[in-house]
Amino acid sequence: MGIEYLADLESACGPDPGIVCDAVHGWTNSDNLARLAEWTIEKPATVLLILAVAWIASRVVRRAIDRFIARLIAEREDLVVDPTAVVSAPPMGPTEILAEKARRRFESLAVAKERSKQRATTLGAVLKSLATTTIWVMALLIALGEVGISLGPLIAGAGIAGIAIGFGAQSLVRDFLAGIFIVIEDQYGVGDVVDVGEATGTIEAVTLRTTRLRDVTGVLWVVPNGEIRRVGNMSQMWARTVLDVGVSYDTDLELASTVIKQVADGMWQEQLDTATILEEPEVWGVQDLGDSAVTIRLAVKTEPSEQWAVARTLRRRIKDRFDAEGIEIPFPQTTVHLRHDSTGDSVSDGEGSASETDGSS
Repeated sequence: MGIEYLADLESACGPDPGIVCDAVHGWTNSDNLARLAEWTIEKPATVLLILAVAWIASRVVRRAIDRFIARLIAEREDLVVDPTAVVSAPPMGPTEILAEKARRRFESLAVAKERSKQRATTLGAVLKSLATTTIWVMALLIALGEVGISLGPLIAGAGIAGIAIGFGAQSLVRDFLAGIFIVIEDQYGVGDVVDVGEATGTIEAVTLRTTRLRDVTGVLWVVPNGEIRRVGNMSQMWARTVLDVGVSYDTDLELASTVIKQVADGMWQEQLDTATILEEPEVWGVQDLGDSAVTIRLAVKTEPSEQWAVARTLRRRIKDRFDAEGIEIPFPQTTVHLRHDSTGDSVSDGEGSASETDGSS
């Protein structure tokens, strides 16, 4: 193969001749036929091969994403237990009430599971769209290079633009990545009560970029997902009301603890729509010895987001029972000591005001 032949081949097929162009040029020694074969056979075949590889890669990636999403959904399958084992209990007074509580509990878990499934499915659709778009854009660029379109200036321009945009969009990219993990891990959803640091409230919307929540005063907070460093979710699975009840020092603590337990147990056996207790309440005992009160702690496991309603109802009922049992709830009091000066007037030694007396102490 002489230098003259290589020069003719390069003239016909370019500096990097393909197999078909090289073969046709060798058989016919015709530059025109070699170029025709290259553009009608080799380059279309190469482009088709690139598109076929892209299609296969897209299918493989989409299937991998489907398996990943299916695994996420399967991990939450154990959140729901068949409620028939509980609600089949004989309808006998408190047993029927507890069975109904269990059924409602399982229904709420089923709703949470369905919500998680929908979020995972949505995330899977987003990931598949991103992966498919990326694969086909890369395939298109490679195909354009194969047909002789120079991509150097285009890539250089895109690189410069990408760097410029990257510096300005760092926080945006961080927000999107954080949003993806929020959805993947199901950290919170619409209706959950969460504490995200700067704001605490009920979630109204979750997107890949921001989380919107409304606090108890009605203020709507829009928090970029990338700025959320930690999340306290008060609405997932179950919640707990921890109630500290103060009684005076001369109170029979055994009696007070029994009354508190009876009130909580009575509420546990009821079927309240917005104040559901899941398990038997526990009196943990004396929590603190304060200046004027002995604090008894009560712990109650509740439905998520119902702990505050449970606490309010318990406080009212405990107050009513304490009044009926004669148990004193301490409150700040001031003791005033009186002494008499030489004129016989009363003078206060302590805080507060003293009224005139008849001289007796």
